[in-house]
Amino acid sequence: MATSEVQTVNTSADKAKLAAAVALLLGGFVAFYLLSAQGPLVQWGALIAATAAAVVVFGVSESGKQLLAFGRDAWRETKKVVWPARKEAIQMTAYVFAFVFVMALFLWLTDKTLEWLFYDLILGWRK
Repeated sequence: MATSEVQTVNTSADKAKLAAAVALLLGGFVAFYLLSAQGPLVQWGALIAATAAAVVVFGVSESGKQLLAFGRDAWRETKKVVWPARKEAIQMTAYVFAFVFVMALFLWLTDKTLEWLFYDLILGWRK
């Protein structure tokens, strides 16, 4: 059996970057609430500045670089998708709606038939 090993690099500098990003984000929330007397412009400015700084610090960490690489790969794969033409999309949507309508009608008829069978014929609850 082949084993696949996942290599992760957790250096102390990388952990410090992640901790700093979390601290900046939490500091932004704390500043938002502590600066309520200064007005909403200062509150939101502090929150946005701290969040932007946290994003930058996270972006230079190894986890941030991996996340950005994943996003680039996902975007690249999305460009490879062959999307259906408008006519095909409308036709498939119509098929789905028709199937849902037929299934709803089938389930309703089944429900009403079982209701009539059990309540009227077998139990005699309805008169």
